[in-house]
Amino acid sequence: MFNSLISSIKRWHSKPKANEGSDGDSPSGSGRKSRPSGKPSRKNPRPPKTSRVVVSRSDHCLSRRDVSRAALTVMKRLQEAGFEAYIVGGGVRDLLLGGHPKDFDVATDATPEQAKELFRGARIVGRRFRILHARIGREVIEVTTFRGHHSDGEAHEAQQSEHGMLLRDNVYGDLESDAVRRDFTVNALYYTTNGFEIHDYTGGIRDIENRQIRMIGDPETRYKEDPVRMLRAVRFAAKLDFDIEPVTAAPLKELAPLLRNIAPARMFDEVLKLLMSGQGERTFELLREHELWPHLFPDNARHLDAPEALALTRQALRNTDDRIRNDQRVTPAFLYAALLWPAVNSEQQFLAEKGIPPVPALAQAAQKITSNQLTHTAIPKRFSMPMREIWDMQSRLSRRGGERAFRLMEMPRFRAAYDFLLLREDSGEIPAGLGQWWTEFQQADEEQRQQMIRDLPRNGPRGGKGRSRRNRGGRSRNRSKQPNNGSERP
Repeated sequence: MFNSLISSIKRWHSKPKANEGSDGDSPSGSGRKSRPSGKPSRKNPRPPKTSRVVVSRSDHCLSRRDVSRAALTVMKRLQEAGFEAYIVGGGVRDLLLGGHPKDFDVATDATPEQAKELFRGARIVGRRFRILHARIGREVIEVTTFRGHHSDGEAHEAQQSEHGMLLRDNVYGDLESDAVRRDFTVNALYYTTNGFEIHDYTGGIRDIENRQIRMIGDPETRYKEDPVRMLRAVRFAAKLDFDIEPVTAAPLKELAPLLRNIAPARMFDEVLKLLMSGQGERTFELLREHELWPHLFPDNARHLDAPEALALTRQALRNTDDRIRNDQRVTPAFLYAALLWPAVNSEQQFLAEKGIPPVPALAQAAQKITSNQLTHTAIPKRFSMPMREIWDMQSRLSRRGGERAFRLMEMPRFRAAYDFLLLREDSGEIPAGLGQWWTEFQQADEEQRQQMIRDLPRNGPRGGKGRSRRNRGGRSRNRSKQPNNGSERP
C-alpha cells in the first residue's frame, strides 16, 4: 500500500498545477502564497505560509470503504446541512500508509453549537478548545471546528500563560487556517467525499514520502504553546518508524522542562499513548535520546545507569509491546510497577541499612516513590493499588511451604506478581530459579504440587515449612536469620 502511495505521489508531482507558485512549505517546493485573514499580534508570530494542493482520486490510494461508517455518516449530515466536512489527521495519514486506524476525526466549518443540533445526544467537551462528540451507534466521532490563528481572536477567546502555553484557544477559522494550526504536517491532511480528494496545505504528503515528522510553523513557538507536542513528535516517530526532521527535533532538549507545567492527569493519558500502543520500547529510546524521559519518570531515569534497572525497564516495555501485538491484555499497573521498581528497591535497601525492618521499609519506599511520581503523572487508584500489591507479593512468592503456595495462587494479583518475578530474574536483578519453580508448580497436577512442596528445604529461607517453636520467654528457638537483598521480606 505504501509503495503504491509513493508511485501515486510521484505521478501527482509530475503533473502541472494551476495553483503552483513559489513556497518552500508546499509538497512540490512551489505553490501559491496565501495567508489567513486577521492581523497577528506582536506577541504571536505570523502563521506560516501555505500552498494548497489537491490530490485527485486517481492519484491517491485512500478509499472511503476504509473509513468507518460512523465518520461517513457525520460527514454526510454536515454536508447536507450546508457545511464543509473532512476526515482529518491520523485517520488519513494511517490509511495512506496502509494502516487500519481505529478512530476518525471530522473537521468542519460548523461551530460546535451548530453541529450539535444535527446529532442526537451529542456533547460539547473541552475548555481549551471546544469540540463535539457525536455518537453514531456505538462509535463516538470527534468533530472539530476549523481553527483560526490564536492571534486573530479576542482576549477571552485566546489566552496564553507566561511560558507561551495556550490556556484557551476557541478561535475559529477556515480550512487553510485550520491546517496551519495543526501540529505536524502528516497530521494536516484532509479527505473529503466531495470528489474524494485529499487537501494538503503544509506538505504532509511529501513528508510521508520522506518518512519524517515535521512541525508546522516555528517548532520552538509551537512547543511552548503546548509542550505535549514534544511527546507527540516522539510518539509519531516511533509509531510510524519515521525520523524527526532536524529543525523539529532541535528544541526538544532545551524545552523538555516545560513538560513540568502540564497537569499530571493529562500526562498520565499521554504516557499510556506513548508506552502502551505497541511501540513502547522504541518510544522509550527516543524519549531518552531527546532527554524527555527524566521529565516523565525522574526516579526511573536516575537509576538507569545500573544495568539491571535499564534491562528491567527495556524488558518490561518489550513484553508490553509483544502482548499488544498478540492482542493480550495489558495494564498500566504492571508497567508502572516495573518503571518505578528500581527506585523503590533502592530506597528499600537504603532504609533497611538504617535498621528499618524489611516490611515497613518497603511500605515507606513505595509511598515515597509513588508520591514523587504523582507530581509528574497521575496514577489512578485502580492502578496504584495493584501496583503496590505486585511489589508486596515479591517477597511472599519466596515463601512457599505448607499451604502458602496454594493460597498465593488464588490471590487476584498472583499472575501479575509471577510475571514481575520473571521480569526481575530476566533483568539480572535477582538470581534465576524461583521463577522456574513457580512455572513448574502452575503446570503440575495436584500430586506433583504436593511433592514439590515436600521437596522444599524444611527450614530454608525459601521453604518456610518448619514451624518455629517458642520457649517460655516467647522467643523462637529455630528462627532462621535470612539474608535480605532489600527486595524481599520474611
